[in-house]
Formats: sequence, structure tokens, C-alpha cells
Amino acid sequence: MLTRRHFIQTTTALFSASVATPLLASGRPSQAQMAAWDAQVTPPGYDPATSNPWGLNPRFLPQRVVAKGGLVPGDIHVDAVARYLYHIEEGGTAMRYGVAIARGNLYEPGTYTIKRKVEWPRWTPTQNMIDRDPSLYAGMADGMDPGPQNPLGSRALYLYVGNRDTYLRIHGTPQPQSIGGRASSGCVRMVMAHINGLYPNVTTGSTAYLYSAEDSVTPRS
Repeated sequence: MLTRRHFIQTTTALFSASVATPLLASGRPSQAQMAAWDAQVTPPGYDPATSNPWGLNPRFLPQRVVAKGGLVPGDIHVDAVARYLYHIEEGGTAMRYGVAIARGNLYEPGTYTIKRKVEWPRWTPTQNMIDRDPSLYAGMADGMDPGPQNPLGSRALYLYVGNRDTYLRIHGTPQPQSIGGRASSGCVRMVMAHINGLYPNVTTGSTAYLYSAEDSVTPRS
């Protein structure tokens, strides 16, 4: 289990989100459809530092922070206590985002490799989810098509251990009010507009560190 890493110092520097370019594949939504969905989940006049139609605590809005030396650019660190995701950048900085983590004992701390990225993914509940709550998930065993109401939202980063898909994801959510809480069945949730900004800057092969929900990776104030 991963434990405390005293590795981030906050700053007040902010950023402007990048615009993701949809990747198309056979059987996937068209580029026009994905662009329309992106517009639907992005607030008018969107400024990641200030736009907050979701009513989040302002600390969960994206901001650039200073990272302790020695962290690998491109890696992701999830502080399960403070509910922050840090994406480490070149030059000693990181982008920080608010997240929601899994409820109860479904959160799985560990070290993972991001081996797959998907824009507007299809979602299928795992067998464990169906077994835990058949009344909720059994009817969706064949999956749910992409779209703004899909549980994986607009973007998903797929977490692996070796070549094994863990079925854990870092993904957008149609329930932004859950950010800052414990809500999912194992995944790390982000506001869709926020993960849309993060997504193009994440490289497959990067490492994602999910720290213990009982210990923080951020400095004490």
C-alpha cells in the first residue's frame, strides 16, 4: 500500500486548458458527435481556473502547483485524503485537479500503468459490480453507449498492472457533485471539462500512483 509522500507545495498560478482532438475508430461516435458532446459538457466561456457551474469547493478547480524535485514528468499522483489528482509537468510544476474516489473498501491504492486512453468511451459494468448490486447493474450487463450520461463520461484513462487490465479508470463523470467525496465503484472521477483538459497531456505508458485513503501525499499546513 502506498503511504505518505510530502511532495507538493501549492501556488496560486493558474492555467488555460488544452483542447483535445477526438480520435476516431470503427464503430465509434463521429468526430462531429464527439465535438458536440464536448461542447455540451463545457461551460460557456469556460475558464478552468474560475468556471464553476457545478458548485464545487473552489479548491477543486484546476490549478498549477509547484512539485517537489525528483518526480517524473507525465506521472499522475492521486491524494485520496485531500481528493486531488496531480499531473507532473516538466520544469517542476504539476496540474492539480479535484477528484472523487471509490466508496468504502472499493478504493484500491497501488502503482498502475496507463496503457490505454479513450475519448467518449463505452462503459460496461464489471461482474463484481453486477454481483454486488444486481438490481442496479444487471440490466446494463451488455454495456452503455458513449455520451454525456455514460458513467465514464467524456474521457477515460485505463489503469493496468503489467498486462492485466485492473478495470480501474481515471475518468469523467456525469455526476460532478460527487467531486470531493467517495462515490465510485473503484475508479477516480473528474469533472468532464477538467479531464478534457488533462487528457491530451497524458501519455500512454505513464505511471499513476493511487495513495492510501488513510494517508495524504500533500504537505501539512
